[in-house]
Amino acid sequence: MKSKFDPANPPRLLVANRGEIALRIIRGAKDEGWKTIAVYSDADRLAPHVAMADEAYPIGPAPSSESYLRIPNLLEAARKGRATHLHPGYGFLSENEALPTACVENGLSFVGPSAAAMRAMGSKTAAREAAQKANVPVVPGSPPLPADPEVAVQWAEKVGYPVLLKAAFGGGGKGMRFCKNADEVRTNVVLARGEAGRSFGNDTIFLERAVVNPRHVEIQMIADRYGNGVYLGERECSIQRRHQKLIEETPSVVVDPATRQRMGEAAVRLALAIGYENAGTCEFLFDQDGNFYFLEMNTRLQVEHPVTELCTGVDLLRAQLRVALGEPLPWKQEEIEPVGAALECRICAEDPFHNFTPVSGRISYARFPQGPGVRLDMAFESGTEVSVYYDSMLGKLITWGRDREEARERMLRALDEFVIEGIPTNLAFHRWALAHPEYIAGRIHTGFIDQYFKGAELLKPNAQEEETLAMLGAIAALREREQPGGAPASLLGIAAGDPSAPQISPWKRAASWRR
Repeated sequence: MKSKFDPANPPRLLVANRGEIALRIIRGAKDEGWKTIAVYSDADRLAPHVAMADEAYPIGPAPSSESYLRIPNLLEAARKGRATHLHPGYGFLSENEALPTACVENGLSFVGPSAAAMRAMGSKTAAREAAQKANVPVVPGSPPLPADPEVAVQWAEKVGYPVLLKAAFGGGGKGMRFCKNADEVRTNVVLARGEAGRSFGNDTIFLERAVVNPRHVEIQMIADRYGNGVYLGERECSIQRRHQKLIEETPSVVVDPATRQRMGEAAVRLALAIGYENAGTCEFLFDQDGNFYFLEMNTRLQVEHPVTELCTGVDLLRAQLRVALGEPLPWKQEEIEPVGAALECRICAEDPFHNFTPVSGRISYARFPQGPGVRLDMAFESGTEVSVYYDSMLGKLITWGRDREEARERMLRALDEFVIEGIPTNLAFHRWALAHPEYIAGRIHTGFIDQYFKGAELLKPNAQEEETLAMLGAIAALREREQPGGAPASLLGIAAGDPSAPQISPWKRAASWRR
């Protein structure tokens, strides 16, 4: 059932984002009967979200600093489109308290928490203090550190080595340094502070005890303006590179019902303590002894929200819109009963053979997987130009199964069907990771990629593949005759524009005639 409003005068939603999340927001809003308004930079004028929305307005040149990050430009588009609400998606301005503040000042309803709630969680040190007050366990650490490195050394010795120096106002691994002793603390304080200042405009840092090879487990929660809140299970996000998630799943193999309840109640308790409204995520580190510690709160919808949707049956986007209209949550905690398991692979335009370096270029051909238990949140197709100006994530591939193994097998099947040509992607990495014995056994942690991933492993053909290489070489030669200038990358697996790049076994690409 949709929200109750005059169908002749529905809410009008400005989608302040791009790519697959813009499409996700537009679809959810249309399902609710809302009108949708897209914005686009010069580089995105032909993007799918522009075509899908009811209206669309330009907001500036390709660089995000001149378009998607310009609040006045967004407000002008909202004025032109007569928007009543604004959804920030994730990334860009989604966790910048200036955006909900500007919305309120201009008569727009912000689909997300208040500026005050964002402010409470925006600083990691302030968030730690709020978590402690709400009786949520945190990793032992320091307050904001002064410039004197010796103060940091004193705190490190009090907390206990190893420690992490961290930016107070940022994430994604920027401004973060691992230190095993006092000399490393002295050296890295300056480096961490400098990177924090460059990346986030604020060079405040703090330190906390490093939890070695932890799991990254987060709780999805949602709250309304009436003091009601529920949690919707956990997501394990331990497969990361450079502190950026690549594979997420629910449920976690190490979280039992009692621990899930404690983590969920802690997340909701913290949210209600700061007057939080709408969807959000509490992230925790989970150590090898089963203890969990508050890491941070993401005051927005998460990239990995689809796995929760597939297992709970809750459309989080539509729930966000209803909360923004002032509706109370329709569920009690005991009514949230996740079923089965789900996995998500982030599909990125990056080269896993060269330290996951982001790439740009034209996608010459794309073929998408289908079938039972498969969901795709994508915003590209054959011919799409991948811009240098934005994040490398192209979209997400999500699978559901009755248990983790069925979801994993479906993901491998879907990855085998997935073809993207013209630019390097991390599809081959995902095939490797999902088939790794340690992943299959559920023995994963945030250092999984550093410990196990060696790009060359993906290049080793098995015996059957070696028998076919001569045949593939003949096919490539025939193609070269037809298309002078070299065989196509789809046959030889050469990274676009880089003849020296390693050659990927053609069997690692989907090919129906293999079977």
